[in-house]
Amino acid sequence: MPQGKILIAQGGGPTAVINQSLVGAVLEARGQAGVERVYGARHGVRGIVNEDFLDLTRESRKSLERVAATPCSALGSTRDKPDLQYCRDIFRVLKAHGIGTFFYIGGNDSSDTLLILSDEARKTRYPLRCIHIPKTIDNDLMVNDHTPGYPSAARFVAQAFAGTDLDNQALPGVYVGVVMGRHAGFLTAAAALARRSPDDGPHLIYLPERRFEMKAFLRDVKATYDRLGRCVIAVSEGVHDRSGTPIAVRLAKAVEKDAHGNVQLSGTGALADALTGAIKAGTSIKRVRGDTFGYLQRSFLGCVSEVDRREAREVGIKAAQYARTAGRDGSVTLHRVGDYAVAYKLSPLKAVAGKTKVMADAFIAKSGHDVTAAFLAYARPLVGPLPAVERLGPENAVKKILGKKK
Repeated sequence: MPQGKILIAQGGGPTAVINQSLVGAVLEARGQAGVERVYGARHGVRGIVNEDFLDLTRESRKSLERVAATPCSALGSTRDKPDLQYCRDIFRVLKAHGIGTFFYIGGNDSSDTLLILSDEARKTRYPLRCIHIPKTIDNDLMVNDHTPGYPSAARFVAQAFAGTDLDNQALPGVYVGVVMGRHAGFLTAAAALARRSPDDGPHLIYLPERRFEMKAFLRDVKATYDRLGRCVIAVSEGVHDRSGTPIAVRLAKAVEKDAHGNVQLSGTGALADALTGAIKAGTSIKRVRGDTFGYLQRSFLGCVSEVDRREAREVGIKAAQYARTAGRDGSVTLHRVGDYAVAYKLSPLKAVAGKTKVMADAFIAKSGHDVTAAFLAYARPLVGPLPAVERLGPENAVKKILGKKK
């Protein structure tokens, strides 16, 4: 049962709906008996150590609802990974402020951080309830059917590739779009969701679940271009070679890592530049362009999945409810029921923390460079209806008289 003061923080990359989880937890907790205050730590665990708190009890419901509808992390975020001394510093602050419950909204690394804090609290016999609220656009949290943040990011990727494909139809050539996804290809795979016609792009999709070979890549691009006169390609930032080394790392002059040891893959357009350069050098194709989506996928304004909005709010509410009734630490997890419904559970932190879920083989085409109908059926309920596009009918072409070509 939460008593005294509650602290909530956000960690890792922002999403379009992470503030829904924040507000869901805050409003639910504020209504619970025995809760004096609900604080928010600015910039995650770093804000705890720095005692950089906001009193969210004083925020009006109207203001909080506006924050909920705003993308990105309202409290700020961090990539810090606490070691033992860091945890001791955290406990000193928690104890000084009388914090008895800690909600941490985040992904793999954030859940791992919460597990460390939970273990240290137990060792020091500090009465701290730790609840992880799931969030990540990568959709790679274990136990969960899917993770809040992914559906909206997937919607953005699907719409971005649909628009780019229309551009590519108007001015044919080769286009390469690099999408976030270190170990899991769920977000890149979402590029296929807006396809309606057999020749719609993306025509090739490369995921980190499959080994990437440059010769095969160039062969696939050339074959697609020869067949259609154009080629749109979606590539995960984490595609790797035979040794498991990410192609982006192999091509980079210098490698930067965060506090969790993760190599920075989306900081530059190096992979897109390298792939477009390889296509120009290895084929006869002249018009080749590339983009790196980077941060655009995370907090794009006005591109929110309704399912994502609703579920992100609910995991925050459930976190506050589990903190009151479950009597244990854990991670709120989402489980699909039937054609599409969701059940929420409180799973052990150890089942989620520091682990990575990747795409099932059933979601990846045998060719290794596309997705299956099973993936589309999985992802479409999450993303929701996409804008419809239309083409002019080729059957209305006027018969040539001179027969000249340009």
